[in-house]
This record gives sequence, structure tokens and C-alpha cells, in this order.
Amino acid sequence: MIKICFVCLGNICRSPMALFVMKNLVKEQGLEQEIVIESRGTDAEVGCDMHPSSKRMLDQYHIPYKKHVSTQLKSSDYEEFDYFIGMDDYNIHDMIKILKKDDKVYKLLDFTRESKDIADPWYTNNFEITYNEIDKGCRGLLEFLMSLSKNE
Repeated sequence: MIKICFVCLGNICRSPMALFVMKNLVKEQGLEQEIVIESRGTDAEVGCDMHPSSKRMLDQYHIPYKKHVSTQLKSSDYEEFDYFIGMDDYNIHDMIKILKKDDKVYKLLDFTRESKDIADPWYTNNFEITYNEIDKGCRGLLEFLMSLSKNE
């Protein structure tokens, strides 16, 4: 079983969006029993629901989601997950600081041909671009994970 944790700053916009996009892709491939997905924030708005505009994007693309409760990344999460997937360099820096290791830390768009940051829509208010980049990154991540299982 592979365990993935998506991480952004507040765990209300990007990481929960990635969580539900990835869950949908995993379900489409019939891999729900093999890949477990959660999300956290480096400075989470603990206990908050997903941002309404993130929900609107998921609705627009027919991605199912459930009520989300934001949680904060903690050092003990290191032992629970195989991959920690951040959205930008700032997240990566904070994730390494919290986890105290970097061997399981990746940036989502590193799994695509376009390794760059995914802008935080909390500040840009452009949830469409964020959704498209998250979708692209999740597809690349799933392709990477499926290639690993083929090589085993």
C-alpha cells in the first residue's frame, strides 16, 4: 500500500483539491485499495472546511468530495506516509523543517514536464489555473506510481 499526503499552507485550497482529484483518478484506475491519500497544511487553518472556490472547481469538473477538515502537518506524520507532495517551494521548505527529513518530500509539478510552483489561489484568486495544474500534477504522480508497480 502506498500512502500519499498532499501539503499546502493552510490545507483549505490546494492540498484538499489535490486530495480529491487524486482520489478520483485512483478510483478510475481501480486502485483505491492500493493507494491511500490524505492532506495537511504546514500552517493549517485547523478545523476549517475546504475553500468554497475549491469546491466550485471540483463541482465544475465533476470530482466527488466529502466534507474536509483541515489539519496541520506534524513530525510524526513522517512514519505514516510514503510521499509528501507539496505545492510550492515555500511548502517544501516548511515540510522539511517540520518532518526533519527530505527523502519523502516532493513538489507536485515535479511529476510533470513543467517543474514549477502551483500558485496559491488564496492570494491569486485564480482557482481555475490552480485546478488545472493540480490535475496535471496528480496525473503525472499517478503515472509515476503505476510505473513503479510495473517494475516490481
